[in-house]
Amino acid sequence: MAVSMADDTTWHDWFKPFARLGYGARGLVYLVLAFFIVSAALTTGSGGDSKDAVRFITQSTASAILAPLLIVSLAGYCLWRLVQAVFDTDDHGVKPFGLAVRAGLIGSAASYGFLMAYAFSLWWGGSFSSGGGSGGGFAETAARFIGAGPVSLTLSAIFAIVGGAHIWKAISRKYRDHIEASPKVAKWIDVAAIGGLCARGVIFLIIAFLLLRYGLQGDGAGAGLGDALDFIAGLPFGVWLLAATGAGFFLFSVYSFAEAIWRRINVENA
Repeated sequence: MAVSMADDTTWHDWFKPFARLGYGARGLVYLVLAFFIVSAALTTGSGGDSKDAVRFITQSTASAILAPLLIVSLAGYCLWRLVQAVFDTDDHGVKPFGLAVRAGLIGSAASYGFLMAYAFSLWWGGSFSSGGGSGGGFAETAARFIGAGPVSLTLSAIFAIVGGAHIWKAISRKYRDHIEASPKVAKWIDVAAIGGLCARGVIFLIIAFLLLRYGLQGDGAGAGLGDALDFIAGLPFGVWLLAATGAGFFLFSVYSFAEAIWRRINVENA
């Protein structure tokens, strides 16, 4: 009997909680980002970016517990995104749109892989060296790579596609296909998903615009979340737009936590 139970245990059994931890880690990062952005709006600043959120978590008073958990959770999210893209667990198919969505999943895995590596560099430096754990060398190397003209133009196209896909996913309610929750809970998830996905989609479109501009100028500059928030802050009514972005990121964090609980992790389709 013991042998039979062991035979019934597959990698699906441990991978699903691993992937759910990843959604929770994404929610935590966006929750901290929302706090930064709303605080910046109240002080007419421009907020931080994903690296600032990770730095805040890894250098908090509970960093000895939070930092390793964040690193492991981000690793789970990266692996799940790769499984989704390579094995097409959500049946996106091989038509142009489906391939674009799967490419976006690979891009998501890459971006959170960067955050995972950055979190590890901060944690490792803070725990095992006297250098202060700034993670600056890693971040600067990545920034130089992203700032290269051809890379900026390529990333611009990717961010534009992913940003548009986020907004389309919100408007069409396609996220519902992957959520298993009661009708009462689903109504609240709708509010978080629509607001959060639209906010994230707009940010991606702004990053795409900035990358396109930098790529065409060929000045070696990069673009990221911080640059997009600076752009928003500089617009007319920038303070209000920044506050709305912070609210949208808060909703996206709630949506991420909801996915951690109710998202269908159909890894058995891989």
